[in-house]
Amino acid sequence: MKPAFRRETVRLVVPFHDCDPMGIVWHGNFLKYFEHARTALFRSCQLDVAEVRDLGLRMYVADARVRFTHPLGYGDEIEVSAKTTATAPLLRVVYSVRNLTRDRRSARGHTVLAITDEKGTLLKDTPPEITDRLRV
Repeated sequence: MKPAFRRETVRLVVPFHDCDPMGIVWHGNFLKYFEHARTALFRSCQLDVAEVRDLGLRMYVADARVRFTHPLGYGDEIEVSAKTTATAPLLRVVYSVRNLTRDRRSARGHTVLAITDEKGTLLKDTPPEITDRLRV
């Protein structure tokens, strides 16, 4: 049986400075929205930056993918969810961006995070100190 992992959701309002001259959210900002949800997820598991460092570990994004399905515009209310779906050998977090103003999904994607020790040596698997905290 697959382990059950936590999910966190954040609500945001698209600010004017995230939009291009046509009033549409610039595509690179979706990764920022993913980061808001991932941060909420990791904080809920006591895996914020300081806590990961205290474990003698570091995390970095090794891969990021975004699939855009509907544009976002200035003032749109959005809901961004993040959930861990895999922990071995790397940590995979999947995201969904839902436009609440227009009741449509606007994007989905994932990031893959690698774990290193404090010296930067890549670990072959995600340590249990991290995986145990991500489970429900």
